[in-house]
Amino acid sequence: MIRLTLYSRQYCHLCHVMQEQVEALKPEFGLELVVLDVDADAELEARYNELVPVLMHGERELAHHRLEAQALRAYLAKIR
Repeated sequence: MIRLTLYSRQYCHLCHVMQEQVEALKPEFGLELVVLDVDADAELEARYNELVPVLMHGERELAHHRLEAQALRAYLAKIR
């Protein structure tokens, strides 16, 4: 199973859009998506404040602000 982390905010429209895009790929790639609210952790807020949403695979940043679905799909196909 591929585990992705989405750094997000409750009130962030772009965050909700990115989460929906990743959720749509879960059945195809067997993804586990962990969503972390940056406002709940001062360290995360300091690190990702202006960048959210940020999608990560381990320490690798896959996207921030907007997700390019084709690029993510290609990356996931390569690592699975």
